[in-house]
Amino acid sequence: MTVEDRAGSRWAGTVLVAAALAGGLTMADDKNVPKPAKATFAGGCFWCTEAVYAQIKGVGRVTSGYIGGTVANPTYKAVCTGLTGHAEAVEIEYDPAQVPFEKLLEVFFATHDPTTKNRQGADVGTQYRSGVFYHDDEQKRIAEEVIRRLDEAGVFPAKIVTEVTAASTFYPAEDYHQDYFANNPRQPYCQTVVAPKVDKVRKVFKDLLAQ
Repeated sequence: MTVEDRAGSRWAGTVLVAAALAGGLTMADDKNVPKPAKATFAGGCFWCTEAVYAQIKGVGRVTSGYIGGTVANPTYKAVCTGLTGHAEAVEIEYDPAQVPFEKLLEVFFATHDPTTKNRQGADVGTQYRSGVFYHDDEQKRIAEEVIRRLDEAGVFPAKIVTEVTAASTFYPAEDYHQDYFANNPRQPYCQTVVAPKVDKVRKVFKDLLAQ
């Protein structure tokens, strides 16, 4: 499902998210931030999330995988049952000097629906839940502040249900899931769901795009 900006939309568009977070947050001293850093987000199908972040400057690598479950080394087939407890997610390696965590979150909330529990469009199940898996206390603080600001601004028609949870073991997905959109741009799901999100980011977040 794509982000809709028109009036009466079921959920907010990229422009509204950017506007609500304009001015930035109070950030920690960059000297204390490891370079490169890691961010882990779950926002529905990882094909979408990976494709969105692959075009952001300062992002070195985006890996699709599974996090938050109770079974070691899960397979895609097992995760799809919803019984392992994992979420489809991406692990992002990034340079905070080029793109701060706050900006990664801005893109995250602008490109999926954080108000629907265990669902993104036609993708239904706990594996499609919205989640921020933080790697340190500063990421936790920023994520909670961003959610608070978006809720207070009424950007979305319902309360944000995104989980903010400490990162656990991240299991990379099978090889065929990596760079899926880049390798399969004409696949029907990619054309109808992934491509519109990628195009939206290119239009709204031009200042964040890699050259």
